[in-house]
Amino acid sequence: MKLKTRKITPYIYMLPAIVPLALIYGYSLVKVFDFSTRRIRGITGIFIGLNNYKFITQDPSFRKAVLNNVNLFVLIPVMVFLAIIFSYLLFEHLKGWKIYRGSLFMPYILPIPVVGIIFGYMFTLHGVVNSFFKMIGLDFLAIDWLGSPKYALWTLMIIILWKELGFGIIIFLARLMSLDNEIFESAEIDGAGWWQKLFYITIPQMKTVIEFFSIITIINMLSWVFAYSYTVTLGGPGNATLVMELFIFNKLARSQTPRAGIASAASVLLFLGTTVLIFLMFRIRKQIEKEA
Repeated sequence: MKLKTRKITPYIYMLPAIVPLALIYGYSLVKVFDFSTRRIRGITGIFIGLNNYKFITQDPSFRKAVLNNVNLFVLIPVMVFLAIIFSYLLFEHLKGWKIYRGSLFMPYILPIPVVGIIFGYMFTLHGVVNSFFKMIGLDFLAIDWLGSPKYALWTLMIIILWKELGFGIIIFLARLMSLDNEIFESAEIDGAGWWQKLFYITIPQMKTVIEFFSIITIINMLSWVFAYSYTVTLGGPGNATLVMELFIFNKLARSQTPRAGIASAASVLLFLGTTVLIFLMFRIRKQIEKEA
């Protein structure tokens, strides 16, 4: 005779894991919201309402940081497209595909500070990249990649793309390797070409994984690019590569008079913005599933 399990039983077993997480993350989240409404001096401060929020929304450096984070969204469709193409090429088992797979994934496992420092030297005005362009006669490409506000953010995007693309390639390849090869063989018999198989068979079969990777990348572009901006350019030149995380860090740790309240207010806005985007992504996915 099977014993009936009450609905609450699984949650009781999960309590030893849930309670510590709730205490650690829940308490921290509550304190960040509390600090954002105070003028902090030491470990507490007087209540000032929404003044910290008014200050950062009027701060040109914060506005620039938000704009830079939004501009980084340009990378999302580029990363998705390239990850699909490379994963599909690897799936077709090109000669030496295992070597290519390792080479493409290797940057992803490298520490971000190491990548940032190395690329920071490579893209200086007299660095390896410009020296190479001059050597092959492409002097017009030897620009000040990191020293010019016009190119600095685009250069940072190149570094992020090189580093993060491997994750998308691997998860897309894992999904492709779980598919039945008979689907592709049938398409070839019917005369489907490489691009037709990609757009009409491969991509529809990978829709869920593409959505997952897109959501993860959106979160990364909002709250996971601090290390790139800090190690490569320190947010400069000027505020050309300043992002919200670095703005928070500067107000909290690099300012002569640390402003924990302002940093907390910026953190709350970053948290809320990320939460809203994730919620919208799931709503869109749910709507697409209903229509299907």
